Amino acid sequence: MSRTRTALLAAMALVAGATGTAFAVDPGNAGIAAVPCTVDYKIQNQWSTGFTAAVTLTNNSAAKSSWSLKWSYAGDQKVTSGWNAKISQSGAAVTAANEAYNGQLATGGSVSFGFQGSYSGSNAIPATFTLDGVTCNVDGGGGPTDPPDPGGPSTRVNNPYEGAKVYVNPEWSANAAAEPGGSRVANQPTGIWLDRIAAINGSGGKMGLRDHLDEALRQKGSGELVVQFVIYNLPGRDCSALASNGELKADEIGRYKTEYIDPIKAILADPKYASLRIVTTVEIDSLPNLVTNTGSRPTAVPQCDVMKANGNYVKGVGYALNKLGDVPNVYNYVDAGHHGWIGWDDNFGPTATIMKEAATAEGATVNDVHGFITNTANYSALKENNFTIDDTVAGKSVRESKWVDWNRYLDELSYAQAFRSRLVSAGFDSNIGMLIDTSRNGWGGTARPTGPGATTSVDTYVDGGRYDRRFNAGNWCNQSGAGLGERPKAAPAAGIDAYVWMKPPGESDGASKQIPNDEGKGFDRMCDPTYTGNPRNNNNMSGALPDAPLSGHWFSAQFRQLMQNAYPPLS
Repeated sequence: MSRTRTALLAAMALVAGATGTAFAVDPGNAGIAAVPCTVDYKIQNQWSTGFTAAVTLTNNSAAKSSWSLKWSYAGDQKVTSGWNAKISQSGAAVTAANEAYNGQLATGGSVSFGFQGSYSGSNAIPATFTLDGVTCNVDGGGGPTDPPDPGGPSTRVNNPYEGAKVYVNPEWSANAAAEPGGSRVANQPTGIWLDRIAAINGSGGKMGLRDHLDEALRQKGSGELVVQFVIYNLPGRDCSALASNGELKADEIGRYKTEYIDPIKAILADPKYASLRIVTTVEIDSLPNLVTNTGSRPTAVPQCDVMKANGNYVKGVGYALNKLGDVPNVYNYVDAGHHGWIGWDDNFGPTATIMKEAATAEGATVNDVHGFITNTANYSALKENNFTIDDTVAGKSVRESKWVDWNRYLDELSYAQAFRSRLVSAGFDSNIGMLIDTSRNGWGGTARPTGPGATTSVDTYVDGGRYDRRFNAGNWCNQSGAGLGERPKAAPAAGIDAYVWMKPPGESDGASKQIPNDEGKGFDRMCDPTYTGNPRNNNNMSGALPDAPLSGHWFSAQFRQLMQNAYPPLS
């Protein structure tokens, strides 16, 4: 999905910004005239005989009620199927016309569509595009006014984890190895959390972004390597959870852009790192909050209403996707909550909708999204094997049990696969892949059930058989009894790009009591083992471990318990 160069046929062209959009210069006027339309044509994935492409058309002329975009191929490319446009081909000439639902194209408005094709030999990007007969833009061919794209024609693969090693953070590895038995997992890859501006250059003696990328190049050797970063510093961050509140105030979207995202983008775009596959997990626990914790819902939080009203979660995510998506070897995965948060009917669809809104904000398009991640830093079981959502016990559906509570999903795998389909229906690319964070959802040890519970009632049946031993699926902080889950692996199930350990096991979710700090982190009662709960966890006990440090700090007691309860067990 590398960004391509665009230029208008004119006496001169000025390349404007990282998106490759160009403006024509009128030789008789020193001013800059807007081009009538621009086209961003991206080859997303390419293999020996085929490819997928994504096209974003922006209309800079009068508003349209219908549109028709045309181009011709120089080679033998053939469009075999498409989506979000009616695509036809005659010889080398291709026409993409609007569907009934996307014909309106306002001045300055954009529309995106995609297709799959076949080819042999070269797969050159089309030279000229016309919108309703008017020339939009052409590939500039690397002339003096159109500098070469440093990423090349296409550097992304369909699944970055396939055929690649994944970066082992030496700082986390050292903490893990220092624990008794920790050497058994110290070589596992984990995510690096860029949770404040200072983390970009490193603070408190910790490695910065460049340090990790340089070490990733060393670990890479001659093969492929994925390095994983969590982009996590929105203004008003985590509006419903005080433990991980961030440094930026609710209205500091400007600082987020210029002091956080822009410097990260500049480092990731350094050609020195072009050979790495860089996975970014974009802003966990943000967009779902705008659905579940706002308005008249009993779970509403005033700060989440503020963030919904000012739009800075949507703007911030859109800006991050746009800027980071310009880097040809970056793969953006947007956080999609977890089944115990989004799995209900009134959350599922609206969450997909707001993700589409964010993915088309601040210059971003759906093509800047490579996939989504679920269960980040959470504990939801990967697969519940002892009962199904369709089971009935004592005349009641499993959905009526106190644990399931009318949710449509029992576990993360079923949720991630279903939500992927819903996202495609919302307009995301049909090739998006899902990641599932399995760092702490193993739920092994002696408490792991070996079969269904008693059939005396639907609650005894579910509670006796479920692997997830939390008091409630809304509990999220340093959960007692949890274990390491499936080890990171590529392409483990349909639609799933990888199981990952995005949350480094042993790093605290939040302090169990108030701890003064200069990291912008507050105290959340959900991290207090004595807390009796709130509407977001159906007023259950928090289930948190005692004596926890600040979020992100090493929590030895938790790490030892995670190893003890690992499933699959550690050898």
